[in-house]
Parts: sequence; structure tokens; C-alpha cells
Amino acid sequence: MILLIYISMLIMIISNIMMFASIILSKKSFSDREKSSPFECGFDPKSMARIPFSLHFFLITVIFLIFDVEIALIFPIILTFKMVNFIYWTNLSMFFIVILLIGLYHEWNQNMLTWTN
Repeated sequence: MILLIYISMLIMIISNIMMFASIILSKKSFSDREKSSPFECGFDPKSMARIPFSLHFFLITVIFLIFDVEIALIFPIILTFKMVNFIYWTNLSMFFIVILLIGLYHEWNQNMLTWTN
């Protein structure tokens, strides 16, 4: 328990030292309006916030998240190939792929993958 407290204190001290070093060593530059404003999907944040938003950006984000989660779930399935029963592994993999294909079919059926009118 004492070792855990020492390690957590050491991690906090090192992270604080790194933060202070980055603050001290960072370049102090004058920033203008363009450099200090966030760039969100091509919109100017200083203008009116209630302009129409294109759903293409949202759909790209959702598709990216789906495939990102898919990769995060497929890696453990690949790594456990040699350690588990082959029939159980195949059923689990096929179940996962079928769920993804059903989601892809649903997006296709709702015309979410259509980029042009």
C-alpha cells in the first residue's frame, strides 16, 4: 500500500514538473483572431451560431466512431484465437460481424451513406 502511494506521488510530481516546464519553455507569441479561435467544420465561431449544419460532417463522425469501436473490439478477438475453443471463437466472431453488417444495412436503408441528392 505504501508503495502504491509513493508511485502515485512520484507520478504527480513528474507530471507537475512537466507542466511547469512546458509553461516556462513555451514561446510567448502574439496571437491574432484566426489563431486563437477554434476551427469547427469550416464555421467562423465569431459569426452567427444558428446557421444550417451539414449532416455530412455528423455522418462521417458517426461512421468513424463505429469503425473505431469495431477495431477496438476485433483486436481482442484476434489475440484470443489460440487460447479459446475454435467453435466458440467462430460463433463470437460471426455474431459480432453480423451485428456490424446489420448496422451497415440499416445505414444504407436509411440513405445515410448517400452523399449526393
